[in-house]
Formats: sequence, C-alpha cells, structure tokens
Amino acid sequence: MFLYMNKIYQKAYAKVNIGLDVLRRRTDGYHEVRMIMQTVDIFDELIIEKREQAGIELQTDNSKLPLDGNNLVCKAAELLFRERNITEGVKITLTKRIPIAAGMAGGSSDAAAAMRGLNELFEMGYSISQLQQLGVTLGADIPYCIAGGTMLSEGIGEILTPLPAPPACHLVVAKPDIDVSTGFVYGNLHADSLDYHPDIDGMIEALKNGSMKGIADRLGNVLETVTVKEYPVIDRIKETLRAEGAENALMSGSGPTVFGIFGQKETAEAAAAEVRRRQLAGQIFVTAFYNGGQD
Repeated sequence: MFLYMNKIYQKAYAKVNIGLDVLRRRTDGYHEVRMIMQTVDIFDELIIEKREQAGIELQTDNSKLPLDGNNLVCKAAELLFRERNITEGVKITLTKRIPIAAGMAGGSSDAAAAMRGLNELFEMGYSISQLQQLGVTLGADIPYCIAGGTMLSEGIGEILTPLPAPPACHLVVAKPDIDVSTGFVYGNLHADSLDYHPDIDGMIEALKNGSMKGIADRLGNVLETVTVKEYPVIDRIKETLRAEGAENALMSGSGPTVFGIFGQKETAEAAAAEVRRRQLAGQIFVTAFYNGGQD
C-alpha cells in the first residue's frame, strides 16, 4: 500500500484453495465450509483517489466488468461511505490481472483492497477485524482477502485461523476459456451425500511440519465433483500438469482454474508451455504462493 496525498495504491492478490471441504447446506442457503486458503502472487491493482464531486466512480481496463453498484468494489465503497457518513467522492481505477469467474476470489480481493485503501485514505479508523465483519456482509471470501496469507476458513468463510506458510515452491495456474458460476456449482453440490472429503486436518499438520510432499498429497476439493463433470477440460489440465512433473494439481474454488505445484521453476515453465501448446487454457501463469501480507 502506498499513500500519497489524496491518492492510495493497493494490490489485490488472488487466492487458491489447497483444501476445500463442504460440510453441509445451512437453512439460510449458505454452505458451511472447512477449507484452507492460500494467497498466490497474481494481483490486480487499484488506484483510489479522492475527488470533490460526490459519488463513487469506477474505471477498469476489463470490459467484462460492470462499473456500477453490481461491482463488489462499488458495493464495498458504498458500504464504508454509508457507515462513516462520507460525503466526499472517490475515483477507483482497477487494473485486472486475476482471471474473472475463475475460483480465485478476484472480485472479493478487489473489494477487500478497496476497503483497506478507503479506510486508510479517508482515515476511517477501522481495524482489520472490523473491516472483516463489514466485508462478510458483501461476500464470504472478503474477510479472508482483507488479510490474505495461509488460513483455515470455516463457517461460511468468515471464521479464520492463521496457519504456517507452505514451503517455497513454484506454481502453474491455468484458467481454461470458460466461466463458472459459483452459484451453479454450490447449487448442484449434494453436500450430504459426498463420498469423499479432503484431509483438512492432515493438511494443517503438513503445513505445521513444512512438508511440501504432505501438502501435495492432500490437495483436495469437493467442488470438483460438480465442476469437472460439467467441464472435463479441468481434468485434462490436471493430468497434463502431473505428466509434466507437478507434485499434484487441483481445481481452485468452484473452478475452472487449476493449479499445479512444482519443485523447480524450469519444470513449471515447461509444463505451462505444454498446457499452452495443447490449447487447454487461455490464461496461464507461472507464479508462487505469497505470504508477504497485503499491500
């Protein structure tokens, strides 16, 4: 985060789930989850500027995104302005790099970055936990995205417990040219009759022990039971990454993005090239886990 006079700069980092379990569907329609979230070094950028004219203006370089109250960034700004009775205006310029509708919390991370930046720029005085309490009213991933790092996420996503960072490694992140609706995936998940549940407790122990093999062996995501059935390309990407040397590969969130874990950057780059050669994904990154905090 960089603050200069009436302007502030924020990075909004993407996340992957290295473990995602759904315990049950609640009576309010939300699903109770138990998952491990991990920030990755792919980020959007926000420039937030005060302006004299009242209101919230959003600009972005991605034509797929709405620029009105349907955008989580605008909703976040409206919420904070309403809570703190802010009458000044703000202009937010968003540069997108995180794939859209990808299972990487891009929209939630943008909203979280906007909340952090507005809190600082307008001297609102919120603590991180207070921002998280406000953020969950907009989206279940926002409390995590406000803090980032390695976290156990429970409840609907708002109960967060920090975990040790995984060992250093390299990732290939590949998003096929399809957009997946989170609502569709959760709506078609039969949480009460799942045959498989990932070993979240074992993953926590592997993180505490700093065991990359233990982490890779326990990658698991129950939402694959819905999304992979609908979009078989996800399995083809996973198989390609493993064949090219990944210790393991997994779909992130509700998909369709897949990530593979690699010990060597050269192997990761070769695997990314093979995914590209087979035309399995339109957006491909060679990156790493990120635990440097939000900035």
